[in-house]
Amino acid sequence: MVAFNTILKTNGEGVTLDESELDKFAEQIRGDVLYENDEGYEEACAIWNGMIDVSPTAVVRCTGTADVVTAVSFAREHDLLLSVRGGGHNVAGHALCDRGLMIDLSQMTGVHVDQHAQTARVQPGCDLGDLDRETQLFGLATPTGIVSKTGLAGLTLGGGFGWLTRKHGFTADNLLSADVVTADGQVLRASQDENPDLFWGIRGGGGNFGIVTSFEYQLHAVGPQVLGGLLLYPMEKAGELLRFYRDFAADAPEELGSLFAMRLAPPAPFLPEEIHGKPICGLIVLYAGDLEEGERVLEPLRDFGQPLADKIGPKPYLAVQSMLDQGQPDGRRYYWKSHYLTELPDEAVDRLVAHGPTLPMPLTRVLMMQLGGAVRRWDEMDMAASHRDSEFVLAINNGWDDPAEDDEQIQWVRDFWSAMQPFSTGRYVNFIPAGEGRKGVGAAYGEEKYRRLVEIKNKYDPDNLFRINQNVQPTV
Repeated sequence: MVAFNTILKTNGEGVTLDESELDKFAEQIRGDVLYENDEGYEEACAIWNGMIDVSPTAVVRCTGTADVVTAVSFAREHDLLLSVRGGGHNVAGHALCDRGLMIDLSQMTGVHVDQHAQTARVQPGCDLGDLDRETQLFGLATPTGIVSKTGLAGLTLGGGFGWLTRKHGFTADNLLSADVVTADGQVLRASQDENPDLFWGIRGGGGNFGIVTSFEYQLHAVGPQVLGGLLLYPMEKAGELLRFYRDFAADAPEELGSLFAMRLAPPAPFLPEEIHGKPICGLIVLYAGDLEEGERVLEPLRDFGQPLADKIGPKPYLAVQSMLDQGQPDGRRYYWKSHYLTELPDEAVDRLVAHGPTLPMPLTRVLMMQLGGAVRRWDEMDMAASHRDSEFVLAINNGWDDPAEDDEQIQWVRDFWSAMQPFSTGRYVNFIPAGEGRKGVGAAYGEEKYRRLVEIKNKYDPDNLFRINQNVQPTV
């Protein structure tokens, strides 16, 4: 049994739960309830961003929706600080709460594919790779992200974009329905026909309105072979390459997902040894269509300059989806910031590439992905997922090992982000680091959307039980 039994209230005061209360709660949970000295506790609390240094008093490892309802009801009745873990991959570390109750969904990883209806029903503990492996059995996929270890729940609730976005929209655009456990312990179906206001909010509004225990996605014919890979260049070519890519992308077909990248060269055998550890730039692509047509579309890119490496070719869709995984190892210290850009003038290009020679760490990544295409088939006010007029989304991602370097590495990201601020039209909610509050959340949605999100929050979570997130604060 737990050697201590204090859990912080949501108002910041301590509440002591005696052993009998905790025992009674644990007996109602089919999964495990873990405390600090229990086997499995450290594993449950080990999230992707190792910079997050808080620990819940108790972890509820749920096996199904009934466990989630029981845990939510217990937290509400005792006014406990509550966090929710899906994939544990969020840069802000919102899976963890300080001395509160963590609802851990990581054991709920079921995926059911209906190949005839081209839909998938997915539990919230899945990562992108879990979904992709099941859907690719039938040559199907839905737009997700670009790192297969990313948690699918958090990605979807924040909007979600990746290689298939220009062809099929945001991840949230492809959500057909969801089962949501709300703050009062109800299980509601959210769709266009059932609780449509809740459905509007969860498609981009994060975990503010409840815990989703089942996602239903629209799938599309993709793969199993696609044309994809990367082109790498010396950093000296970054300005010329980015201008060329900007102009090329303006007329690119929706089948092409692509991004511009800057990083330090890895010690890869396909790169000259003298370039290892030095700043490089490049393009990463996935063409989700006829392979021969893809070769024709990509020919101008591949003819540009003299790349250090051209690794574009036919590949399994699963391989392209996971090819960036090694750049985000678990447990390192991460700090990210982002901008949406509706245009990329020469001045923005100059400012962006000026930071290329200053890349500080092997895990530093600057990624700028093209949007547009299918994203604009939805109106801006169709759901909470935002910034559909953007041409690009810029992610400034830094990762390192030594806590002594935190201030320096965080400041590098902030300085770069500030330099690009004049060209920004908003921020991607999933890339907001911890501690930015109302200002950061407001920039993710804009005032009109934020007001509507507050209205939905007032209805479904007026006491702000679900507050360890990019929080929309209720006004009731």
